[in-house]
Amino acid sequence: MVLTDSLMTYLLEVMLSHLALTCALLLASVAAIRRFIRESYKVEGFRQKHVFITGCDSGFGNLLARQLDGKGFLVLAACLTEKGAADLAAATSSRLKTLLLDVTDSESIRRGVQFVSREVGGRGLWGLVNNAGRSIPIGPTEWLKLEDFTKVLDVNLLGVIDVTLQFLPLLKQGQGRVVNVASVLGRLSLTGGGYCLSKWGVEAFSDSLRRDMHQFGIKVSIIEPGFFKTAVTSVDLIEADLRKLWTRLPLEVKDSYGETYLEDYVKAQEFSLGILCSPDISKVTRCMEHALTAQFPRTRYGAGWDAKFFWIPLSYLPSFLSDFFVNMLLPSPKG
Repeated sequence: MVLTDSLMTYLLEVMLSHLALTCALLLASVAAIRRFIRESYKVEGFRQKHVFITGCDSGFGNLLARQLDGKGFLVLAACLTEKGAADLAAATSSRLKTLLLDVTDSESIRRGVQFVSREVGGRGLWGLVNNAGRSIPIGPTEWLKLEDFTKVLDVNLLGVIDVTLQFLPLLKQGQGRVVNVASVLGRLSLTGGGYCLSKWGVEAFSDSLRRDMHQFGIKVSIIEPGFFKTAVTSVDLIEADLRKLWTRLPLEVKDSYGETYLEDYVKAQEFSLGILCSPDISKVTRCMEHALTAQFPRTRYGAGWDAKFFWIPLSYLPSFLSDFFVNMLLPSPKG
């Protein structure tokens, strides 16, 4: 009893001597508990809610479509290829409907809107997930041409904008959700090409859309995945594209980098992606699902431990520090 009283007295003295720290810890604990409870509240009526997802041939979109179908949602899955649509339909219930859609083609999007409008009827659209994307061409900026940038921007940014604008009437009708897939590379630019530019653009577009649509009951969330094993991070595709970019460079540009630079660059990319890319893409789709099912969805979701504890914190550091870490991942030109 005496020992217990002494311990309590000691703890009380410590708390009083560090009053500010104790108050801060208590406030942080209360805030964390409140946030956990708040984010656990779910919307109801999954089986009456339609969700339209782009880029469902593979990767995040494909898994999310199957995941939401299993929860009872009425999933409308847009695929780029007939094979992607057929494979997804075979792996899901009869509730899930597929359609072909090219996000770079406004007419294709318009037909998609007509299809979705017939499916949702007067209920409107509950969820729009802008997931379709591509990464290549990427590489050193000097190796690229303007059309290399536009190939990526047309899908990752202008496609997101076009799809969203055309679906907004249905989203307003359903007071629904928009979930835009950005990236940690929308916080920190690691490579040249249109990919990082497009993801920074998705961040900005989503922020303005969220503020503009708030009064209409539409909630907008941004997904910021770290590195995951998908078609976007395919080492073989990235390597083949880098070699294609290298072969078209003028001789004087190649000489300025050195004859071994391409091989060094490819090896560095392969090594970095091999270490960084997680095979568990459900870490991303769980964030997407929460954005669609939570009563109080987050504005941003960092998906993956590398996003939460390395890339996003690194983006807040001074530029000379972030430049130092990024430059460690890639080789230097000769001299």
